[in-house]
Amino acid sequence: MLPMHIFLVGMTGGGKSTLGRKLAANLGIRFVDTDQRVCEMMGLSEADIIKQFGEEFYQNAETGVLMGLSAEPPSIVATGGRMPMLKENVKLMQNQGIIIHVEKPLDQLLAEALVRQQGGEDELSHDEIVAQYNRRIGYYRACADHTLDNAHGPVQGLSALTEMVEELA
Repeated sequence: MLPMHIFLVGMTGGGKSTLGRKLAANLGIRFVDTDQRVCEMMGLSEADIIKQFGEEFYQNAETGVLMGLSAEPPSIVATGGRMPMLKENVKLMQNQGIIIHVEKPLDQLLAEALVRQQGGEDELSHDEIVAQYNRRIGYYRACADHTLDNAHGPVQGLSALTEMVEELA
């Protein structure tokens, strides 16, 4: 059993939810996706929440989810991509657990987003992803206790993450 939460931070598409869900299942503990929890609480998609109530409202809802985690048993927590951009969120994560930056190279994020776009999924444009990456990468690196290189696929990523978390437990 983990003594604290494990927070996974990083870019959208970086593998936080995929790896977090699999790791939690393998360890027999809970998995929490903060974006999913906000959407469930509101009964709306992330895009609809932001469209109707604004980015600041969404960020406040994410902060509320982090506050609520303090009363819950240790879990693997996949955070929204913007989560570490607020100092309050970083402080909450630091006080409740360990922060792991799930890092995937920008060129890989772009290639995977293009495949999803071609499959009909709604994705940010190439330029929007680059801008978002450049805006956020410093926050991820600054708040992380550890960094996981997730450039080599989910099997190797899960193996490395499992090893990292077992050393922390």
